Amino acid sequence: MENRSSALLQMEGLSLSHSPFLAVFSIFLLSYVLIMVGNVGNMFLILRERSLHQPVYLLLCNLCINDIIGGTHVIPRLLADMLRAPSERLISYPECVTQAYVTQLSGTTSHIILMIMAFDRYVAICDPLHYTTIMSGRMLVKLMASAWGVAVVMVSILIGLSVRLTRCRSMIANPYCDNASLFKLSCESTLINNVFGLLYTVLLLSASIGSVLLTYGKITLVCLRTNSSSLNRRALQTCSTHLLVYLLMLLSGAVVITLHRFPQYSDYRKLAGILFVVVPGAANPIIYGVQCRDIRNAWARPSRGK
Repeated sequence: MENRSSALLQMEGLSLSHSPFLAVFSIFLLSYVLIMVGNVGNMFLILRERSLHQPVYLLLCNLCINDIIGGTHVIPRLLADMLRAPSERLISYPECVTQAYVTQLSGTTSHIILMIMAFDRYVAICDPLHYTTIMSGRMLVKLMASAWGVAVVMVSILIGLSVRLTRCRSMIANPYCDNASLFKLSCESTLINNVFGLLYTVLLLSASIGSVLLTYGKITLVCLRTNSSSLNRRALQTCSTHLLVYLLMLLSGAVVITLHRFPQYSDYRKLAGILFVVVPGAANPIIYGVQCRDIRNAWARPSRGK
């Protein structure tokens, strides 16, 4: 048993030989640059252009902020650890708890924001006459505050259950700290953590997947009933982007959850855990920038000298 009073923890990190190390390091560095440039750029564009001051794009701003927070709290530390010897990859326990909290918060908030964006698309397509009334400025503020507030409460309980445990280990078997890394430091029973973690995951995914299926199912029915080419084109244009971003996040998370059940694939699990942070954060601004005509046109204006 290791010293319980030790304030420093050791990161296991990634096991890479010299050649893959250079490639992986370069990919992660480039991805972080894309996360920052893409998300900050889209945020600046949305806030600058009055034509983009619409609920869907203001919600996208929240998604950009969330991707920036999640990526910044993981990737720079990961890149620094990759340049260190394994014995020097140390992190303090408070810093580890903070990283786990922010990582979990980012993942939870992504689901909730995308749920709200699905509801926004449903109202815009299925009830356009009442859209401005339903998605008013006050309602938008309430929805955005709820997205962050619910995530903060849920994650605080989840991380709090892990922090209460007495530590007897100091090795983080992961490239970065998450909730599982925290409670695995303890030799106590983690039954409560496992039960609440399972309920947390089931509740979040059920609400997320259920709301997206429900809203898109109703959107599909409305499009089929009206048989309007203009409505179908509008629905395809506005919904395909959101659905692509949602499926990308869902697939990335599903891979991590699945690999947690197979300890023999720990290296793949570590890589998948990093990609869960990197891929959506870097791809989201590109997808929205390419797929959304309003954002694409706004990006093109400066290049035309307007």
